[in-house]
Amino acid sequence: MGIPVLILGKSGSGKSTSLRNFNSDEVGILNVASKPLPFRNGNKFKIINNADYVKIAKALKKHILNTYVIDDSQYLMAFDSFANAGVKGYEKFTNMAVNFYELLQYIIRETPPDVIVYLLHHTEESDTGDIKAKTIGKMLDQQLTIEGLFSIVLMAIIGEDGNHYFLTRSNGHNPVKTPMDMFGDERIDNDLKMVDTAIREYYGLNNKEEETENE
Repeated sequence: MGIPVLILGKSGSGKSTSLRNFNSDEVGILNVASKPLPFRNGNKFKIINNADYVKIAKALKKHILNTYVIDDSQYLMAFDSFANAGVKGYEKFTNMAVNFYELLQYIIRETPPDVIVYLLHHTEESDTGDIKAKTIGKMLDQQLTIEGLFSIVLMAIIGEDGNHYFLTRSNGHNPVKTPMDMFGDERIDNDLKMVDTAIREYYGLNNKEEETENE
């Protein structure tokens, strides 16, 4: 049973930059919008551009790596919407919600327990002024509450000092959430490699490797 992790943030808040401390052979990047990574040597990573639901499922099924990133995951819904622009009726919104839901279920049910998949996802402001995961409108929101499908939701922000951070706890107006005691601080460096290490230590996902080394 794999672990999906949602990384929320505005454009330019440091979501993609948070990959900078991974070694190029540690993570597979499923690049939905096919944008270059915003740091040096980003082209050395294992990247699948124009990633859609089919390509993502195929990559995860191969299980070459234990860490994957779906960059700009909100575009899976947006591109799905564009592809069905000529389809009339409300059913297409249900189908779009189902497609995204089934991706998360595939991660949870079909990938090994040591696989973590990070979804880097844009945010938007709700009618009440709260921050939420970006979708393609109220119709889809009625079908699917994205954040409710994750146990771990971080948010990328830019601090008053100009540095980039991840929030690990909600302020009551955002959907950030993490398991108890996984992170000690409310605000941490936007280092996804550090986050990945913390999650693996918390759930004991490295025990098998450690036992092998000790034999």
